[in-house]
Amino acid sequence: MIFRFGFVFALLVLNGLSRPNIVVLYSDDAGYADFGFQPGCREEMKALTPHIDRIAKEGARFTNAYMCGSVCSPSRAGLMTGRYPQRFGYDNNLPPGTKNGLELKETFGAKRMQKIGYKTGLIGKWHLGYPEAYHPNMRGFDWFYGLLQGARPYPAQKKISDHKVIQENGKNTPEEGYVTDRFGDAACRFIRENKEEPFYLFVSFTSPHGPLQPKESDLSRVAHIKEKKRKSYAGLIVSLDDNVGKVLDCLKSEGLEENTLVLFTNDNGGQTQSGANNFPLQGKKGTVWEGGVRVPWAMRWPGKIKKGSVVNGVVSSLDLTPTFLEAGGAEVKEEWKLDGRSFLNLLDGSEEPTERILFWRQGGSKGPRAMREGKWKVVEDRKKGMKATLFNLSKDIGEATDLSGLEGERFKAMLKKLDQWESELEEPRWGPGKVGE
Repeated sequence: MIFRFGFVFALLVLNGLSRPNIVVLYSDDAGYADFGFQPGCREEMKALTPHIDRIAKEGARFTNAYMCGSVCSPSRAGLMTGRYPQRFGYDNNLPPGTKNGLELKETFGAKRMQKIGYKTGLIGKWHLGYPEAYHPNMRGFDWFYGLLQGARPYPAQKKISDHKVIQENGKNTPEEGYVTDRFGDAACRFIRENKEEPFYLFVSFTSPHGPLQPKESDLSRVAHIKEKKRKSYAGLIVSLDDNVGKVLDCLKSEGLEENTLVLFTNDNGGQTQSGANNFPLQGKKGTVWEGGVRVPWAMRWPGKIKKGSVVNGVVSSLDLTPTFLEAGGAEVKEEWKLDGRSFLNLLDGSEEPTERILFWRQGGSKGPRAMREGKWKVVEDRKKGMKATLFNLSKDIGEATDLSGLEGERFKAMLKKLDQWESELEEPRWGPGKVGE
């Protein structure tokens, strides 16, 4: 596929087209079925996400989209680098105050986007390192407006730690307003200030990650939901959608809508303990079942993606770096050893080859692991002593029927590939499975 990158850039030049702006809108811990554009969305939620749904309506909905991790920090590590985070010891969430972070030898996709002339910005949650060398501005983002830790209260606080305070390029900002609104406003600020050149903007919302602190005005909009936790969670979703709409409206008002690729997705499976709904998937955040790693995913790119289309090919967060680089007319080099690959070829309606393989692991060589190959998936929770199982996802998306006995040869071959992949990985540098624990 590498030969296509130069060809794409040549086409852009010949057709007099500028390179597209790229905006990623990234929610946190949301349920698979909690957006109106998802077929399994419950009636109580269907009307709550009109702006997010608009991305799918004006572009495409992806049915087989995955994160490379089942919790917040590893999923971001893989997305940002295009490499399995377990290769550099990143199986688990980064604990608060850790003295290191994402391996400094790893290169962020944002850094590669900078090198091809993109202005880069990160709004919101970081969760990839606390010491200065690990900060967003040092890893490829020209502008950072957000928090270093994984979560914080939504309303302004009288006192808050340096890792939870919202900072701008390393400088703490005053506590004011509501966090989700602040991130939406900051995204619009970045767009307006950088509209004269191609930009890559990653908006990493903390919503609907806990704590469940919706605005009172948003609670009134979800009064039809009676269960208290679910109602508070839905209030956070409403605020998230409002601010997605704010960003979409900003792109339109600035005349950038037609030349901007917009992607909406979520960082891992939904946290059902906070009110998320992952129907029809088994599992939740923190597991390698589909409910822990399969995510809602919608993408809009006027003129490149047919309105209302559905993409069934398998895609991963690992694919974003090569996809964005190709969209920008750049070359992806083999020596980078990326695990992801561009999916621009899927946007015209063609399908992903069935042999696509994806892997997952958390908690090191004694923790849960999984693998998908085409329509087949192996799951093995070694931590709980569960024997490995095999599922046909094309018929059993809920992973209910183990076919390992009926598909013995396939099962053995997949386990062998999973073993080979795992032999290439480091043990975790922190958290469960760390050497010495």
